[in-house]
Amino acid sequence: MAEDSIKDRLSADIKAAMKAGDKVRLATLRNIHAAIKQREVDERVELDDAAVLSVLDKRAKQHRESLEAYRAAGRDDLADQEAAELAVLEIYLPAPLSETELDELIDSAITESGASSMREMGQVMGLIKPQVQGRADMSAVSARVKERLGG
Repeated sequence: MAEDSIKDRLSADIKAAMKAGDKVRLATLRNIHAAIKQREVDERVELDDAAVLSVLDKRAKQHRESLEAYRAAGRDDLADQEAAELAVLEIYLPAPLSETELDELIDSAITESGASSMREMGQVMGLIKPQVQGRADMSAVSARVKERLGG
């Protein structure tokens, strides 16, 4: 049988969190579900797993940025809440890429696109993005590609 979609897993986990009375997990899962539904309504489409991953990746990035800001401001209470929500969110994201795997993907994309300068960076990023979505920070990937292309 085919593996459940991320949305199916999310719905099942919401029910489980309700039954268990896990309020933090339940609130986080509901927020994720709401973000997915909002994008579906806005775009009038049913999101597939790749699109759901992009929503999750964006939410994770927001949580990481908030976590940094709260830690810098000395608001450990809010930082702890963000960290807990991020931990729940990361369950749905694929395993992060290692530095070696990321370098191999970048090299492969540069070779495949035939890129030799910064002008072709968009082509390289277009090839890499679907492969690293949710598995690496896109700003860090972009910086590495720029470095490789001599930018």
